[in-house]
Amino acid sequence: MTLTTERLRLRPLETNDFAAVHKYCSDIGNLRYMLFGPNGEDATRAFIADRISKTAMTPRTNYAFAACLKESGVLIGSCELDVKGEQGELGWILDKDYWKNGYGTELAAELIRFGFSELGLHRIYATCDAENYGSYRVMERNRMRREGLFIKGRPTRDGWRDELLYARLKEEWLK
Repeated sequence: MTLTTERLRLRPLETNDFAAVHKYCSDIGNLRYMLFGPNGEDATRAFIADRISKTAMTPRTNYAFAACLKESGVLIGSCELDVKGEQGELGWILDKDYWKNGYGTELAAELIRFGFSELGLHRIYATCDAENYGSYRVMERNRMRREGLFIKGRPTRDGWRDELLYARLKEEWLK
């Protein structure tokens, strides 16, 4: 399954995506707010294999995608919608070379549309490090509402950090 936006093509991750995925999964600057990494080669291969296997499950509960520029096909990140009953959890990571171009907002909007219109989800949510301005702005630009602040609720390489929770209901999306 492939989803498209104005500038992006979201397609299934493939094992031959290793070089592009490893570029952003092994760079500590890219992973400043992530719960994993920096990855060695084996960890990146495991990351890709995990996303591929989750996407192949029946019934399908996870939709993982490589985020590629539509014009050139260059892989700039990955994203997923993890379905848990009638709710979905968004996640994404972009190569820092492509930050601040609106790609995160665009891919999140498409995953939200897909979750509500094609999967019939009731609620979609996402979390991020409370200091990760880029991620919580992606959520806010997609009209997700801040529902929670979890004090020291996020384990990181540096200890425990605050975590934000954002969500949007299908009824809000339909308005």
